[in-house]
Parts: sequence; C-alpha cells; structure tokens
Amino acid sequence: MALERISVRGDGGFALPVLHAKPAGASRGAVIVIQEIFGLTDHIAEMTEAFAAAGYDAYAPGLFERIEPGFHAGHDAPGIDKGRAAVAATPWAQVAADVQAVIDSAAKPAYVTGFCWGGAASWLAAARCSSLKAASCFYGRAIADLLGDEPQIPVMLHYGAGDASIPMENVERVRAATPLSPLYLYEAGHGFCRKGSGDCNEAACKLAFKRTLDWFARWR
Repeated sequence: MALERISVRGDGGFALPVLHAKPAGASRGAVIVIQEIFGLTDHIAEMTEAFAAAGYDAYAPGLFERIEPGFHAGHDAPGIDKGRAAVAATPWAQVAADVQAVIDSAAKPAYVTGFCWGGAASWLAAARCSSLKAASCFYGRAIADLLGDEPQIPVMLHYGAGDASIPMENVERVRAATPLSPLYLYEAGHGFCRKGSGDCNEAACKLAFKRTLDWFARWR
C-alpha cells in the first residue's frame, strides 16, 4: 500500500500536510486518522495503510506541522515533553478546523479515529465537525476533560484496563456521559496498538480495529 503526502487548506489557510493511502478497489468512504502526541510516526502511517487496506481512503493530517515542519517527537522523556508542549500550543478550535478541512476534501461517507491525544481529538471532531458518520476513539486520556463537547454522531471508545495514564474513574465518567456509546476495556495498557510500545498488545489492537471497522460499516 503506497502512502502519498498531500496538503489541504487548514485553519487560517495553512497548507496542512496529510498522509493519504488509497484503497486497492472501490472506496467505502474516508477515514481521518488522528495522530498521537508524537506526530506522523510510523505507527500512524501503518494505521493509515490498514484502513486503506480495509477499503477506505485514509487521511492522517499533521496537526503539529505549524510548530515544526516534519514534526516528530521520540518516545523517550524529552520526546514526551516535546509532544506535550505541542499539545499545549495547539488549540482545540484549530484542531477541529483542521480536521474539518480534511473531511471537506475527503470522500464520503467520512469517519474519524485517533490514538491517545488523537483519541480525544476524534471525540472533539465528533462534537464540532460536520459531515462525519461515526467516530472510534482509542485510549483518549483527555476525553474526560472534553465532556462538555457532546458528540453529534455515534462514538465508540477503546481503553486499556491496565492503562496507568488514564484513571479508571475517568473512564467511568466518560461511560456515564455517553451511555449509548460502546465502551470497551482490553487487557492491555496505554498505546496498545503502537508497535514498539511496552504496552503493545496485538490481540487487543486486532479486536479493537475489527470493532472499529464493523462500527463504521454500521453507519453508512
């Protein structure tokens, strides 16, 4: 599966770089894949390709590219600090506008998913963006801080039962706020879909990915 780098006009006319992977056959629609705090990493490229292999036009916008062209943060302590600083410098309103720009340029029907910070950004898109059919949020720690943004589309949620970075009381707050949303707990930690992570859990990721595809297929 070949990835290409395109750009769309994001918030304020910014030329937003986007990774794009095309399906081999007829498209089922589009999936917007939202990054973790580390930027457009190999992991995000792999997930973009996975959705393309499942039949979708898949798009992964570089939401920290205003901060640094080609933004990349490592998974060590300095990298995590760099990623957190990028999050602090990236307003949610800008994130929603950038994601909307990608949706507007994408095939329809359109769906959104994301991982960690991107999981929270997917929740935000479900609340603030238009022309989306459904969302699937992977271990979004900040969702508990965004409960005032009520999703306008069906949302599915995935968390690791052993995720030390997301208190279980926060997961339960999310569950209580969205009683009609499927919320799944996996015997895994944080980042269970990211290869190389100490919490990577192939079985959990495979199941969550299948559930996501089934969820998107339900809302066409």
